[in-house]
Parts: sequence; C-alpha cells; structure tokens
Amino acid sequence: MATSNGRTKITALVVDDDRIIKTIHSKLLSKLGIENQVAANGEEVVALHCSGKKFDLIVMDRDMPIMNGIEATRELRALGIHSIIVGVSTRFLEQEIQEFMDAGLDDYQEKPLTSSKVISILHKINHNS
Repeated sequence: MATSNGRTKITALVVDDDRIIKTIHSKLLSKLGIENQVAANGEEVVALHCSGKKFDLIVMDRDMPIMNGIEATRELRALGIHSIIVGVSTRFLEQEIQEFMDAGLDDYQEKPLTSSKVISILHKINHNS
C-alpha cells in the first residue's frame, strides 16, 4: 500500500470485459478514495503484474474473453501475487462460485459491487496487512 501525507492509499485493479460494469466499479472505488486502474481480461492483468505493477485489491470478473477470471487468478497465485482478489460475477450456482474460489480468491461478490460490499472487502484488507 502506498502512503501519501502519512495516509495509506489502497490501489485496486478492476478487471471486467463489460465496459459499463468496469465504469461502475471504477467510479465506486474512486468515490471511496481508492486509486484504481482497469483491465479488460485476465491476460491484461497477468501482463500488468509481469511488468512490475502491484495492486492491493483486484476485482476480477469470472467470465471474460482471452483469459477468464479463474485462469487469471490461478496464474497470479502461481506467480506469487498476494493481492486480495475478489471474484465478481452474476453467477449464483454454488458449484460455479466454488470453482472460482478454488482458483485462489479471497472473496466472492455478486455483481455489481456496492459501497457496503467494498467496505466489507476493505475491512478484510486492513485485517490482512
């Protein structure tokens, strides 16, 4: 976590192929004072991390083209990335959620995120750091 003026700044990456959801999640995080960046698929996330970028929080969509959230989460964990990864999806079948969790998620939330969901996630980050 970066610090500015003695305050801890949380950085986040929003990963979703849906432009509207990406905008909603990015604006929500910004409103809560979280610096964030966006990516359109799992391959972009892996490339960002391989180029040296680090994020405290990754909001990962499950279903994306090129590399989905399950594959990307597995890849990030294999690379030793310890960011909090929160999976988001409109899927609600227990088996589908469990498959995503098993890839290495720290949390799962139904789309779209809300302020209360993000605040709940932030409490987890604060307890882990």
